[in-house]
Amino acid sequence: MSSPMKSPLSHLNARGEAHMVDVSEKAITSRSATAEGYVTMAPATLDMILDGTAPKGDVLATARIAGIMGAKKTSELIPLCHPLALAKVTVDFTPDRENARLRVEATAKVDGKTGVEMEALTAVTVACLTLYDMCKAVDRAMSFSGIRLIEKMGGRSGTFRAP
Repeated sequence: MSSPMKSPLSHLNARGEAHMVDVSEKAITSRSATAEGYVTMAPATLDMILDGTAPKGDVLATARIAGIMGAKKTSELIPLCHPLALAKVTVDFTPDRENARLRVEATAKVDGKTGVEMEALTAVTVACLTLYDMCKAVDRAMSFSGIRLIEKMGGRSGTFRAP
């Protein structure tokens, strides 16, 4: 039997078992994270979204609300995430007509003991899924790409900006 060794991953204990990280001794600091992702679609689908003529209603408003709700539910979806009292979540959309896609960006903010990267990433992902759900009747070939953290600030590890 091999001896236990300390894992460099904080969600694994000395025996390599998954566990929720103990943040009780950490200081409360202001933290924020921003994530992005893309939904690529047919040009006519993008036009329909931007013109507000989708059969299911206001696609962007619905996706924005869904993204915010997703951020608030992150700890219920990702097993080892801590529940956070989010101070703010924003979800914004930038059309890219040349590539027939929407850029989805979400920012989450909290004063807490742990970061909000997962909340920002969840907000983007849920907003992308909602864009698909709202438009699938007219464009089932939509696809998602580039979902990633682009910036994180606060906490012990400081600031991260994606290259």
